[in-house]
Amino acid sequence: MSLIRSAVMVIVAVVAASGGVARASGPCSTPEHRQFDFWIGEWRVLTPDGVVAGINRIESLHGGCVIRERYATGRGYSGESLNTYDATRKVWHQTWTDSAGLLLLLEGGFDGDSMVLEGNRTTADGGSERQRITWTPNEDGTVRQHWQVAPPDGEWTTAFDGLYTRQAAAPAP
Repeated sequence: MSLIRSAVMVIVAVVAASGGVARASGPCSTPEHRQFDFWIGEWRVLTPDGVVAGINRIESLHGGCVIRERYATGRGYSGESLNTYDATRKVWHQTWTDSAGLLLLLEGGFDGDSMVLEGNRTTADGGSERQRITWTPNEDGTVRQHWQVAPPDGEWTTAFDGLYTRQAAAPAP
């Protein structure tokens, strides 16, 4: 038996013994890197009164190191974020930009049952405001996104409150 054939047989035996499932490994395979995976999917986003706010597609990229968000209302507004876990600093980071010219740089982490990211933004008048977005997975498979804004020393107010509901999967061809 050739050396190559023996090597192939060993690989087949290992895959069969593992149930045929590839095990995650690599720089982004830690439990911390998976904390935001509950958000991955195709979502319809509803306001608290049940109106469709938009459609959001969240996907894992680059070997699980990046989560990309693509949001669109269907009424001319759209935005995109890139999210990653910075293992060196032990924080999640999000960069959001949209069709209105908004740039948000948020950081934080998993807090209890929610992902909470915060940051500061310079306003058009040269002032600043705090931003906080909380994503909470619910038992029914939905996700609540609660975006809050506050002046530097002021109270938080809700900028957006959305309920993510999974889109039905497209039928197989």
